[in-house]
Amino acid sequence: MKEASLTKPDGRVFLAAILLLLAFVSPKVSAQVLVDLSIKRSLFIAYEPLLATVKITNLSGNPLLLADVEGKKWFGFQIETLDGRPIPPSDPDYELEPMRIGPGESISRTINLTQLYPMGDFGSYRIRASIYAAELASYFSSPPLTVEITEGRTLWQQTVGVPGQPDGGLSSRTITLLSHRLPDRTDLYLRIANKASGIVYCTHRLGDFLSYGKPDVMLDATNTIHVLQNAQPRLFVYSKVGLNGKILDRISIDAPKGKPALQRTREGSVVVVGGRPFDPHASPTPSTVAKLSDRPVPIPFASAVPSPTAKKRSVKDPPPTSNSKPEATPAKKTAVD
Repeated sequence: MKEASLTKPDGRVFLAAILLLLAFVSPKVSAQVLVDLSIKRSLFIAYEPLLATVKITNLSGNPLLLADVEGKKWFGFQIETLDGRPIPPSDPDYELEPMRIGPGESISRTINLTQLYPMGDFGSYRIRASIYAAELASYFSSPPLTVEITEGRTLWQQTVGVPGQPDGGLSSRTITLLSHRLPDRTDLYLRIANKASGIVYCTHRLGDFLSYGKPDVMLDATNTIHVLQNAQPRLFVYSKVGLNGKILDRISIDAPKGKPALQRTREGSVVVVGGRPFDPHASPTPSTVAKLSDRPVPIPFASAVPSPTAKKRSVKDPPPTSNSKPEATPAKKTAVD
């Protein structure tokens, strides 16, 4: 009994020593691979692409092969609601190609989380990026980021059929235009979905939108969607989107004199009337119009206009020349108009 009582304290001491050792070792192990997660903004509309960029830096001093080992995924995310409910991936058996990273090197991957995780419910989500290095037998995670999923304000909605498909559950599409207000701007979104099956084909951000106006929406003979929105003062954006969610055309339109509009032709197509298409990414051409800061152009024959205080010359007097000398005769009295 005495021997047993003596080994109990020793076991606790040994366990305390192990925990103390892990406290010193863990920071060194966790620092061998640095994982950084970045998301451009924290407020998103439901089903829009949520792009997360993960940067991985190898600080182990040795080359690392990042690969799936024994069912452990080398690259993934830990997503949960703020109350701690985990969000599993839509496909838990996803596979990623192995990647080798040299000592001191960094690699980056950008992932659309909307395609991988069911984050369509409104609310806030806490997101971490997780890396597993089999050679170090350790997981490495990024600091958490929080995003909020909300819904925009419905501006226009229409349910249409899909040409060429038989009548059935997948032959209809519900088209919705949504405005989403952010702290510094308002965005316009286009969503195409099948409500019967719950399939969302796209949620496209069409760009900035001046909320005091209404977007112009029109469907052509094939139910292709045409949207004309006022993005900035005197600047409009035209979008053409198919029922499958594919963007078919995007044009920026300058309208300094009037507001452009969508118009249907006799053939059933839709065109933009008014404005001037331009490339917003093209380098500006040199301006030929004089600026306010430029010096004004001299008025022609300005030297012939007499000053109010200048002495007027009679029209009978001959004009002075560079070779003639002034005569000493007294000046004649000039007529005053």
